Amino acid sequence: MKVITHPDFLEEYTKEPAAVPGRIEAILDAIRDKVTLEEAMPAGWDDIEAVHTAPHIESVNRRGLYKIAALAAGAAIEAAVTGLSEPCFALIRPPGHHASADSSWGFCYFNNMAIALEHLKRSGRIDTAYVLDFDMHYGDGTVNILKGKGYVAIHNPTAENRRLYLKEVEHHLGTAQVDVIGVSAGFDNHLLDWGGLLHTEDYQAMGRMVKETCERLKIGCFAVLEGGYNHQVLGRNVLAFLMGLQGLC
Repeated sequence: MKVITHPDFLEEYTKEPAAVPGRIEAILDAIRDKVTLEEAMPAGWDDIEAVHTAPHIESVNRRGLYKIAALAAGAAIEAAVTGLSEPCFALIRPPGHHASADSSWGFCYFNNMAIALEHLKRSGRIDTAYVLDFDMHYGDGTVNILKGKGYVAIHNPTAENRRLYLKEVEHHLGTAQVDVIGVSAGFDNHLLDWGGLLHTEDYQAMGRMVKETCERLKIGCFAVLEGGYNHQVLGRNVLAFLMGLQGLC
């Protein structure tokens, strides 16, 4: 399985939890021997401007964060394009699902998922898409940008019971009739992370659900890293999800 990433994602670009040293390293330590790593290229201005307003882009630039945010968005685009033919994961930061067209919060600057899907749509590769966002926090930016466009179905699971959470994900995926599935993969709802709800095997189960949906629809899928802040469990949670995405035990 291909994983799109870059050495610059190891750098501490702010003092926020998404940027602390060791976060990306914890994931790489868990997955390195089981995936093929490919180096990301930054998103072009046209792809970023297709989603975000010029004043917002300039505000990110003034904060000195344009380079790292554009690199994350570029990795998401590459994962999306690759995902049309094989499952692919963008191991990136900063995350993106709290970034709206003209504003952002929650450690996000550019909306990686929205930029990736808009790239696929504008280049004629897809007509419709489905976003599963299992981050602990509601992906308001993704909804703000994409919901009104009419071609994307977005699901942020809300069940507070682990068993019902997985059933909700399974049910919603069962309704999908789309050309690609994008996963905003946040791991902060783990039992030992901020949310305290899901077990490691639950991420594998959700990955498997996505794979089975893709097989049913004969489509591709990709995922981008969002949250997940306990370095002691983050790597194995990501590995579990990637294994499920490939249909591995």
